[in-house]
Amino acid sequence: MSISTKTGDNGTTGLMYNRRVSKRHPRVEAYGCVDELNAAMGLARASTEYAFVRDNLLIIQKDLVIVMGELATAVEDLPRYVKDGFCLVKPELTAKLDTLVTEIESQKVSYNDWATPGMAFHSAALDMARTTCRRAERRVCALHENNQLHNPEILVYLNRLSDLLWLFARWVETTMSRQR
Repeated sequence: MSISTKTGDNGTTGLMYNRRVSKRHPRVEAYGCVDELNAAMGLARASTEYAFVRDNLLIIQKDLVIVMGELATAVEDLPRYVKDGFCLVKPELTAKLDTLVTEIESQKVSYNDWATPGMAFHSAALDMARTTCRRAERRVCALHENNQLHNPEILVYLNRLSDLLWLFARWVETTMSRQR
């Protein structure tokens, strides 16, 4: 089967279980932004020299597949989605992020007020991923406000992830400064 199915030529796309919706549908916007986030995190992961950041980003990217899958499923299809063995976003995913936040904060990451992205390519890539995460969070919030989000834990997860990405960028900058 070709990647080019031509089924989207009319401006629609498929959710899980073959539901067709407009490519502008809020659900598509939400999981599309998470997909962009995953790509931005991939760029950040590929650009960093630090195994601590690289390894943790890969774990989080794999968890984002869970987020995207749930977002790509209409609320009425979620029971079938779970029955078919797919995972939903649970507090345990957010707890992994909380553990990383605590670990980074315990290392005395330095920052004054807000940070200006761009000290280094890999910290700037992390900041780009953070802003992409915030956009995804806004799109998921729109679903939530329109009663189209079954699982508010997704909002909690994305909020925590954007905080973590900010801390990762500051961790990189602090580590670089200490190595000078």
